[in-house]
Amino acid sequence: MRILVVNVNTTAAVTDGIVGQARAVAAPGTEIVGLTPRFGAESVEGNVESHLAALGVLDAVLHHDGPYDAVVQAGFGEHGREALQEALDVPVVDITEAAATTATYLGRSYAVVTSLDRTVPLIADRLLLAGLDRRCAAIRASGLAVLELESDPARAVDAIAEQARAAVRDDRAEVIVLGCGGMAGLTGAVRERAGVPVVDGVPAAVTVAESLVRLGLTTSKVRTYAPARPKHLSGWPLA
Repeated sequence: MRILVVNVNTTAAVTDGIVGQARAVAAPGTEIVGLTPRFGAESVEGNVESHLAALGVLDAVLHHDGPYDAVVQAGFGEHGREALQEALDVPVVDITEAAATTATYLGRSYAVVTSLDRTVPLIADRLLLAGLDRRCAAIRASGLAVLELESDPARAVDAIAEQARAAVRDDRAEVIVLGCGGMAGLTGAVRERAGVPVVDGVPAAVTVAESLVRLGLTTSKVRTYAPARPKHLSGWPLA
C-alpha cells in the first residue's frame, strides 16, 4: 500500500515532520510518500493562503508520478479535500476530520488547540461542514505561528499544553485534538501535561486511510464527487 501525505504549505521541514509521524504509525508494508506543493505559502494561517493551498495540493497530487492507494491532506481546517475527492479514484482523508472523528471514539467532547487565533474560525467552519461541531467543546489558540512550532518545540509544547489544560478545566473537554499539521510529534508531551488523550491528525488520518484501502472502499462517485464534466479549463492543469 502506498499513501501520499501532502503538506499544505511549501516548507520542506514541515513536510519532513509530517512524514515522520505518518511513518511511525503506518502498518508494515505501507509506504508513505510525502509531497510538498511547488507553489503556495510557507505557512497557511488565513483564507487566502488556505485557498491557494487547496490548489497547490491538487497540483502536487496530479503531478505525482507513480501509483498510490490513498491521499492524506495534512492541513488542519484547510480547503481542498472536496476537490481531491472529485478528482481522484482513491480514498482521500483530511486530517481535520480524521482527528475529530477519532476524538469522538475516546470521549464525549473534545477541544482543538491550534496555532493562531485567526485560524479558529476556519477550523470551526470545517468542523461544522463535516458535522463534527456538536462534540467540540472549544477551539483554543496557542498564540504561536506555524513556523514557530517548528523552530521552537519546547516553547510550542508549553503553549499548547497550557491551552489543553485550560480546555480540560474550563471547557470540560475530555480529549484534546492538535489543530495543526506542524504539531506532529507533540502528542506525548501534551498528553502528559493535560492528563487526557491527545489526537494528532496525521497519524489518525494515515490509519483511517489504511483501513479504507483494506476494506476496498473509496469515495462515492454518485452526485457530489462525480467526475468533473468535460470542459475547457483555461491555464489548468499547470505545466
